Amino acid sequence: MFERRTRVDRRRTTPHPITAELADALTADAIDLLFQPQFAAADGALVGAEALVRWEHPEQGTLAGDALVAIAQSGGIARRLSRHIARMALSAAAHWPKNLRLSLNVTAMDLFDRTFGEELLAMLADTGFPAARLTLEITEQALVADLDRSARRLEVLAGEGIRVALDDFGAGFCNFRYLKVLPLDALKLDRSMLDGVTSRPRDLAVLRGIVAMARALDLAVIAEGIETEAQRDVAAREGCNMWQGYLGAAPLPSREFAAFAAR
Repeated sequence: MFERRTRVDRRRTTPHPITAELADALTADAIDLLFQPQFAAADGALVGAEALVRWEHPEQGTLAGDALVAIAQSGGIARRLSRHIARMALSAAAHWPKNLRLSLNVTAMDLFDRTFGEELLAMLADTGFPAARLTLEITEQALVADLDRSARRLEVLAGEGIRVALDDFGAGFCNFRYLKVLPLDALKLDRSMLDGVTSRPRDLAVLRGIVAMARALDLAVIAEGIETEAQRDVAAREGCNMWQGYLGAAPLPSREFAAFAAR
């Protein structure tokens, strides 16, 4: 078995029809961030939040995540969007209680950009948010362009105290070389890994196997998409360290999350 390496495609594509509007929204600071609360599995204590980007377009409706990144990339403003999100999230998190962590999603374009790490560290210094309280969440799609280069760049950031989590684990190919090469601190289970764990023995066995492997590698496990108390209880019983999902709270605007954290 071998790993086929591909390069991030930097060729210009036809810009999305609303790319110019997205650029204007960035200039006007009209892009919103929501924060998805994360909880400790042991006692339900709030431990942090994942930053999620949203843009309310007057005609297209709510645009978020990969769709929004794709629009930005088509018009050559993906880097600008990424830095805007990071700075907004770090600025907000700098005012949180000091025990709470921030999780930021990292795209393939971020890892391809050789200035990403340097600029991220500069933003940490500017906002005063400690590197030790930041987690970068990376997906398989962000790694396939060049795993070795991604590993080197993440190693530098890990050396500054930033934690790294492999996001959506179980949703894709799950190349186990990632576990050998990357400076990982945690596995974040795709929500599909929790479907059926309360009723199907095979699904529960898969969860147990993943948690056992993570424990052997000294990795924390985060369960995503927890919607029922039964799912939460299974995740905690089987050794997951943290969880997030609508059972605990929906993604919250910055001020609402700050109030939620204060309570």
